[in-house]
Amino acid sequence: MVSTKSLWAMFFLFTSFSIGLGEAGFQAGFQSGPAIRGFSAEQAREESAWEQKMRAIPQPDLMRTYQADLASAPHHVGSPKDRANAEWLLEKFRSFGLQSSIEEFQVLYPTPKERLVELVSPQRYTARLQEPAIPEDPNSSDSGQLPTYNAYSADGDVTAELVYVNYGVPDDYATLKKLGVDVKGKIVLARYGASWRGIKPKVAYEHGAVGCLIYSDPKDDGYYQGLVYAEGPWRPEQGVQRGSVMDMPIYPGDPLTPGVGATPDAQRLPMAEAPTLVKIPVMPLSYGDALPLLKNLRGRVAPESWRGALPVTYCIGPGPAVVHFKMISDWSIRPIYDVIARIEGSTFPDEWIIQGNHHDAWVNGASDPVSGLVALLEQARALGELVKQGWRPKRTIVLAAWDGEEAGLLGSTEWAEQHAAELENKAVVYLNTDSSGKGWLDASGSHSLERFLHEVARDITDPIRHESVYDALQARRIERAPNEAAMMEISSRADLRLGALGSGSDYTAFIDHLGIASLNLGFGGEGGGGVYHSIYDSLAWFKRFSDSDFTYGQMLAQLDGTAVMRLADATVLPFEFTDLAETVGGYVAELRKLPVSQKKVNLAPLQSAQQSLLKSAHAFEDAYTKARTLGAIFRREPAQLRALNQLLYHCERLLTAPEGLPSRPWFKHQLYAPGLYTGYGVKTIPYVREAIEHEQWQEATKGVEVVRQRLLALASQLDAATKLLR
Repeated sequence: MVSTKSLWAMFFLFTSFSIGLGEAGFQAGFQSGPAIRGFSAEQAREESAWEQKMRAIPQPDLMRTYQADLASAPHHVGSPKDRANAEWLLEKFRSFGLQSSIEEFQVLYPTPKERLVELVSPQRYTARLQEPAIPEDPNSSDSGQLPTYNAYSADGDVTAELVYVNYGVPDDYATLKKLGVDVKGKIVLARYGASWRGIKPKVAYEHGAVGCLIYSDPKDDGYYQGLVYAEGPWRPEQGVQRGSVMDMPIYPGDPLTPGVGATPDAQRLPMAEAPTLVKIPVMPLSYGDALPLLKNLRGRVAPESWRGALPVTYCIGPGPAVVHFKMISDWSIRPIYDVIARIEGSTFPDEWIIQGNHHDAWVNGASDPVSGLVALLEQARALGELVKQGWRPKRTIVLAAWDGEEAGLLGSTEWAEQHAAELENKAVVYLNTDSSGKGWLDASGSHSLERFLHEVARDITDPIRHESVYDALQARRIERAPNEAAMMEISSRADLRLGALGSGSDYTAFIDHLGIASLNLGFGGEGGGGVYHSIYDSLAWFKRFSDSDFTYGQMLAQLDGTAVMRLADATVLPFEFTDLAETVGGYVAELRKLPVSQKKVNLAPLQSAQQSLLKSAHAFEDAYTKARTLGAIFRREPAQLRALNQLLYHCERLLTAPEGLPSRPWFKHQLYAPGLYTGYGVKTIPYVREAIEHEQWQEATKGVEVVRQRLLALASQLDAATKLLR
């Protein structure tokens, strides 16, 4: 029997094509094939021909070869292989015919000198703090592996009673308070999940804890999810998730040079004054090492939602378990190497389309990040081949392989800060990829790019499902929709809805700090995975459990390559603003639903500004549709087009405020930011939202005015663009 959800899915998929195109798009489709936003019909035919040539070039076999080279040894920041990979990438880009160079920065990057976690009472146990080699995985015994640790943990040597704090997020401490449990002077044990790892020691310190241990519970990341490595893909008993615990919601990048590039002569903060450095020692544990600690806890039995999958009664404590925890690091300044390749634009060389993927890893990183990096390489090769065949992009294309992402978005942030003035004038869009797997398109980004990405995803074929990448994603979203209303919204909406960007990868400096419209793209969602940031993120694991034949890597190269070409070649940049305005309306509606927000904060000015923006967005869209129909806009002189396009790509800048967000001025975007206590997770309209959540009513009122002004400035900019179109 066909389910109701399946019937809805089939109906909506049947009807969504005509609904999504609308009347103008429907007519354009019959006149000249599928329209490409930003191109005349003739230009679209020429662009499509070049794009088809590009999509035929990326080869899975070459991606496999690249991966074998790049992931053959550990290549963390400061390692010999990290430098060797940067030089290898430089030569690859040059062999593709691209102008290429390495930009070096000097950053604070601690590595462990001493690590000790031991249970001293009521029993004794010394944690292994080491991932064992697995015979089925040759890379698991590679020399040069970083030990298991959390980068930027404070140095410390503490002995104290243990308290289990679930995920260690603010809500968990509220529960502890209700239960009468105090962590002051204690070491806390938190499990990975529910928030970014750096939030856990931050909140622990704010509640008086003297140390923080973070373990991977098998319920979230281990045998509860499926078979463990090497039999299956999930995290084994002694597997450990490394990772940075820098307080990146304040600012990412080098902790000692906020806002400026970490060049050798940069002025640096004293370490004691760096606000992003954690104040207490932190250490990641395997669930094998966590089990003896949990076994020796008593006190209140943890609430049901706090219980993991280890064979023990989850008790909170404090004690009687007493833990001795020592962590000492080498706090050295180390070099990082950003590899930058360029294809110069023919018509608008001072307008840049930038794309990046990082090249550093915690260990071998076959999945994170090399699976995404090899797609970027094949895309670069394809673009180089097109140049040899006579193609010239109108805009300059910049392709980057960033270093130091894992430690705290070091390479991309320092590069963006160093080139901030130039990027302010020239950067059109930043497109980011990171690790990629198999499954469906995962897309987030600026809402002004929703229609653009919809069109790109429509034109890429998923060879597994024999339909477009867009159709496959839409079907997936319909299948997973919680109710029929959600299915209707997914199916009938004209454009692909993008999730908002918070932080967690190299787009952060571009969108959150500089206000450059950005996209983050990859494939995933199919198959398990539990080797994140461990020695088991290896060639052997990837070959057995991920995109082994690089079908999805090839799709990613085709998708990204099409997006970059289309942005570089468009006569009129393909931004569309009604999606943005409509989404802002949804964000404002969410603010109205926050507890007591309406009683304490007047949100009417935001609603009014959003309506003004929506009106201006519709006027711009009407003018663009008429201009495209008449065709004259595509025949204008370059100077006229430059003036129009600069208005369009500076629109995202207008959503930033020079003073930034309260207590963290580095984050300037007023629609998106990582939450102070969510880490990677986005907070939309963060100034107002977080002030309301923290019951700071005067601050929330100030935020309303700041955001109102930004929305009205964007509306005014669109009005100016509309006049140029007319």
